[in-house]
Amino acid sequence: MKAHDQMYIGGAWRHAVGQDTIAVVNPADEQLIGHVPAGTAEDVDAAVKAARAAFPGWAATPPAERAARLSALSDALAARKDELAETITAELGSPLPLSQMVHAGVPVLVAASYAELAASYAFEERIGNSTVLLEPVGVVGAITPWNYPLHQIVAKVAPALAAGCTVVLKPAEDTPLTAQLFAEATEAAGLPAGVFNLVTGLGPVAGQALAEHEGVDLVSFTGSTAVGRQIGATAGGAVKRVALELGGKSANVILPGADLAKAVNVGIANVMTNSGQTCSAWTRMLVDAERYEEAVELAAHAVLKYAPGQRVGPLVNAKQQARVLGYIRKGMDEGARLIAGGPDAPLETGYYVSPTVFADVTPDMTIAQEEIFGPVVSILRYEDVDDALRIANDTVYGLAGAVWAADDEEAVAFARRMDTGQVDINGGRFNPLAPFGGYKQSGVGRELGPHGLAEYLQTKSLQF
Repeated sequence: MKAHDQMYIGGAWRHAVGQDTIAVVNPADEQLIGHVPAGTAEDVDAAVKAARAAFPGWAATPPAERAARLSALSDALAARKDELAETITAELGSPLPLSQMVHAGVPVLVAASYAELAASYAFEERIGNSTVLLEPVGVVGAITPWNYPLHQIVAKVAPALAAGCTVVLKPAEDTPLTAQLFAEATEAAGLPAGVFNLVTGLGPVAGQALAEHEGVDLVSFTGSTAVGRQIGATAGGAVKRVALELGGKSANVILPGADLAKAVNVGIANVMTNSGQTCSAWTRMLVDAERYEEAVELAAHAVLKYAPGQRVGPLVNAKQQARVLGYIRKGMDEGARLIAGGPDAPLETGYYVSPTVFADVTPDMTIAQEEIFGPVVSILRYEDVDDALRIANDTVYGLAGAVWAADDEEAVAFARRMDTGQVDINGGRFNPLAPFGGYKQSGVGRELGPHGLAEYLQTKSLQF
């Protein structure tokens, strides 16, 4: 791997304009594992200019050739899967089996899916006397989060490249080493110089410079709703397109007659995955009044399997740990019943939080409304199906959710009434080709599959 003190711009590794660096810390043991450049607006400008210069050639590259480069990128990621997993574990704190299976494994599949789409996608069609062309939008500024560092990079960069766009990536400052490995994979895949560029740096400096740059045609951002609003406002002022994947407060609705034990156990596992640092986590468990106490007992037992430092890793940094512990104290102060976990750090070293479950949570409580982003589950009681729907839809978010019922037909009927972007029915499996994105304040646009590719295309019609 190239030295951590370099960025990748215009097909070459180079030093940043300034001398400032960002420390990268292992959240499991709080040890320093490296430094990366704190990129400036000048670095961003150089990267955007490189992407701008490379755009005409890449946009004119036949889709089949773009597909071949994406296939090579998928192969390059697969070849370094172990190194990627180990790096993600070091800088995010994710348990190694999760890093291997999800953090490093899923992006390989997603990159391969866009290689197939680039080769088969209908970039033009005939409508009446018009030929409608779907053309790349231009230079993409991709700003990615720390919670799924490689997956979020691939979910933005792969469709952008498939569409014929060029990219400048600004990864999260907590997990930049994964981004450097990804940049090396683009080199191995033979992408032309300037098609992909990497600038590490802080969000308020490098991220803001990228969002504001007049040479960027589309900003794709994943992160908090608060920052998403700022990026949306900046882009709107420049009449620039945005794709925003933001926060969530997803409901896990267990309807009467559903397999309660399975629904509770899968629901707890869903939130504990990645230490609760998943925007689509089902953090609100909704159970009918008749079976409520049984569900509480099942949840209290299920969460015991998730020991900090073993099956549950640390949170990404000390600030995030303090934030989540603050929410746990808030839940207790507002009257929720603590049935597992609590507000004390479970280990002396590392940014760990005890897997926590609250019962007797009401929809107006802070822990039922705000995104906590940690291993915390709130169990809410409902009286009937209409009450369950009201509670499920009663937040500003609408990213994901789950419905459990005695049969799929009943669950689908309920899911159709939910204000959310995706719903898992009776434990439905993840589909890397299905669109991912939210309603309401959970964002604008979609990622993954053909809908994700469409975000990076613009339409032209020719009449003859």
